Amino acid sequence: MLSNKGKYGLKAMIHLAKFEGPCLAAEIAAQNQIPRKFLDAILLELKNAGILSSKKGKGGGYHLARPADKITAGQIIRILDGSLAPISCASRTAYRKCTDCPDEDACAVRDIMLDVRDSMALILDRTSIAALSTRGHRESQPLR
Repeated sequence: MLSNKGKYGLKAMIHLAKFEGPCLAAEIAAQNQIPRKFLDAILLELKNAGILSSKKGKGGGYHLARPADKITAGQIIRILDGSLAPISCASRTAYRKCTDCPDEDACAVRDIMLDVRDSMALILDRTSIAALSTRGHRESQPLR
């Protein structure tokens, strides 16, 4: 499940994709109802991962380190939340064997969770922050 950290990180990235030039963390927090201290930690994590850049002083703030169409929702979620897999034995990056499973290959739960992981990754890794910034108001949009 997407944590608040992942959700707020996506909201901040969408905000920055729509904003021309550097943007102050206080503006991002206020306009997206994100607790400021929580947002500061998220922005720092994204900066350390090379997704964001920042500039101090007058005219400073955060901005995307590369074009919004080159940053995916999957990248942001993995940076902030870790694995996309709903259970650890279905993870590619944080795999851990279940202690109560005698035969992973025969496990129907693991099998369906691998499908869930793959489907989520397919959607999130094909969705750029630029594309996300044009979404919303689902009821008024044509079927996808």
